Amino acid sequence: MIDPQDRIPELFGRPTTVPRSPADWRSIVVGQQCPYLRRSCIKTRKSEPDIAIGTCIVGHGRQATPLIICPHRYLEQSKVFTDCFHLLKAHEPGNEFHVVSEFDIVGGSIDYMLVSARRGRALDYVGIEFQSLDTTGTVWPTRQKLLRTLGVAVDDQPDRPFGVNWKMTAKTILMQLHHKIATFQAANRHLVLVIQDELLHYLQREFRFGHFSNPASLSDALHVHAYQVEKMPEGELSIALGERLSTTESGLAVALALRDERVAEAGHILSKLSEKMSAETLLRPTDD
Repeated sequence: MIDPQDRIPELFGRPTTVPRSPADWRSIVVGQQCPYLRRSCIKTRKSEPDIAIGTCIVGHGRQATPLIICPHRYLEQSKVFTDCFHLLKAHEPGNEFHVVSEFDIVGGSIDYMLVSARRGRALDYVGIEFQSLDTTGTVWPTRQKLLRTLGVAVDDQPDRPFGVNWKMTAKTILMQLHHKIATFQAANRHLVLVIQDELLHYLQREFRFGHFSNPASLSDALHVHAYQVEKMPEGELSIALGERLSTTESGLAVALALRDERVAEAGHILSKLSEKMSAETLLRPTDD
């Protein structure tokens, strides 16, 4: 049996495995503050929009692998922005850094634009898109079970499992990037996708990612920064940049095509069919 703390290892930005009194947790839940946004958590219940869910990371599967389900979780210590400094081609010492959110371009809106500026004038920029994992079902019952374990009195909820919608998450972000990358490539600028390493591994399995440059190349317009979720000695969770990949607009178009069926798959199907054949499956002439 997996502990509730492993299913919800972080709530409102606080690690649930670090000892706190029930009163402290009650205050955190009532306050509904997100330390990454530095304001109220905006991940609210559809049925009760005044109540924030506060689930930043969930533990999924038999191993309770920590998965980021809130994009704002990537804002930890501004790491994702500093990890993009090298992509600002026109940046010079003395320039200021700015982070502009929800910036509209041809093809859609960019989550964040990292800007190098001097005396109030923008000189260079990098687009940054966050993608967390979408869940299926609801995390709410698991969250309530956790709070009861932590000593916070909450209403009982039916114990319903939640899942992760890997396919929809992957297809959605790749299509969005396809609509936006042309703008950056035409301007000789970079667009960075920030994801978790677990999602990158899924993309590499299900899409054509073999032609991506690894390590990333500065000549490519699209960069993928994959972050790991690491447990610190004090019990807190932290993100750390793992892999960096890159490709071009045409490379992304190739990645969007689902992998071709392999010839080997035919042999696999024949083998499985052979296992299932028996006297009962034999097609016989019908009696007149």
